[in-house]
Amino acid sequence: MCVIGGSRYFGKRLISRLLAAGDRVTVVNRGSSAPPDGVLHLVADRNDESSLRNALGDRTFDVVVDQVCYTPRQADIARRVFDGRTGRYVLTSTVEVYEYEDSDAPVREDAVDPHTVAVDLDAPWDDPDHREAHYGEGKRQAEAVLAAAPGFPWVSVRTAHVLGGADDFTGRVEHYATRMREGRAIRVPVGNRPATYVHVEEIADFLFWTAGQEFTGPVNANSSGPLVTAEICEAIGRVSGGRAEFAAVEVGAYSPFSFARSYGMDNARAARLGFSFSHTSDWLERAVAETLGALEDGK
Repeated sequence: MCVIGGSRYFGKRLISRLLAAGDRVTVVNRGSSAPPDGVLHLVADRNDESSLRNALGDRTFDVVVDQVCYTPRQADIARRVFDGRTGRYVLTSTVEVYEYEDSDAPVREDAVDPHTVAVDLDAPWDDPDHREAHYGEGKRQAEAVLAAAPGFPWVSVRTAHVLGGADDFTGRVEHYATRMREGRAIRVPVGNRPATYVHVEEIADFLFWTAGQEFTGPVNANSSGPLVTAEICEAIGRVSGGRAEFAAVEVGAYSPFSFARSYGMDNARAARLGFSFSHTSDWLERAVAETLGALEDGK
């Protein structure tokens, strides 16, 4: 088993699950962070094909899980390097591949068919600002590169917005908690729409499960029960106090987890394949407490 990246958040949880199951795990990263004990650590720049090939040597893998592929150029290098040396390639993708959708009904995988997505390898993908501004497009095109490779056994796990864990590095939950405590307005779009979420432990479970399956193609990974900003803020209020005041804005930036369009995902394919996701009501308040430290404080 090979994991590219995986040094933080649900990536490190995936590695822990693999090790606990007795898998031999190889972690490939740039060397900027140490992987967990018990893995083989290979240092390589995944953006440099020669660097990646040299680090891997003649190693082969049953499964590769790519946690840090954000662009079609990265996918193109990975496809060439791992072609013939892995039985399964799992790309951690994102709900943001559906960013152009706007549907009251949950969105199925076929709403974005990677075989029909145009790929531009010459776009400035090495520019961090371009990459961030085109995050969903980068993932769409990465999927398209893998889909176009004849006989390449790929899977894309389209991951919902992840909540939970004391190590949530995004700062989004803290953003809301701070504004609620200070009585500052939370900016949301007019007609704020729901979105899909998944708990950090559940997405690690799903990636671990996916690694052992045989299906290919895209699969949505999300808990049932879409959430709107107000529901997340209500959970924050129950955990840490404060009350959310919202300001609906026509233009300009608005708070995270606030969306002008609806593209909540349908997780029926995962269910048909054998994985049953939880409902957000099962874990939302616990996830907020984990991130805000309330569980550790005994609240």
